[in-house]
Amino acid sequence: MFVHKHPYKPFIQKETTKLIVGTLPPPRFSTGKLLEKDVDFCYGSYYNSLWLFIDKIHNLGLRYNNSNEAIEERKAFLIKNKIGVCDIVESAERDKIDASDLGMKTIKLRDIIGYLKAYPNIDTLLFTGGNSKNGPEYFFRKHLKTYGLKLEIVSNEVPRIHKFIIPDKAKRSIRTVSLTSGSGAANISISRMPLYKQLKAKNPKFNTFDFRVMQHREFF
Repeated sequence: MFVHKHPYKPFIQKETTKLIVGTLPPPRFSTGKLLEKDVDFCYGSYYNSLWLFIDKIHNLGLRYNNSNEAIEERKAFLIKNKIGVCDIVESAERDKIDASDLGMKTIKLRDIIGYLKAYPNIDTLLFTGGNSKNGPEYFFRKHLKTYGLKLEIVSNEVPRIHKFIIPDKAKRSIRTVSLTSGSGAANISISRMPLYKQLKAKNPKFNTFDFRVMQHREFF
């Protein structure tokens, strides 16, 4: 049994307004056995793609290696754009040492609501996946239940948008956005979307990476 502990503390500033919420990075980030193009930071897996989308949107020219410079580039972007990162899973057990969300057992969640109360400027949560089992939105819904809260639908179009009210004095409304996962498995669902088919018909070179960049552009 492999105990998969999250290697990174939440990255949140006083001015943060948006929070990226995922699950766990691949186990190699916890064991320290990084690949050549991995960055030792949140979403640092070269195959995760999130930073590739952000890089494309903002033309950042990011480094993709194990250097401190690569880490600092990403931190600088997040701080400048008032974006934080707080994955919802603190730890999990695995029978197989892989990155599958479905392979997680005995899962310990982070107190996202507690962080939202501590950082009152946050008004948006960006989930790096939808409501499939053991995805970030799935876990967040379970987390909300412990506070007697639930998500209310705002838009059922992909990416789906919900909202809920923080139970504090301000009663502030928090928006959640369930972005399409960067996983290869999500490519199948993207290829079936009418919008993707329409854009692909207009431009045969348009692909699932382009689709995610288009989707993420609105929120990053």
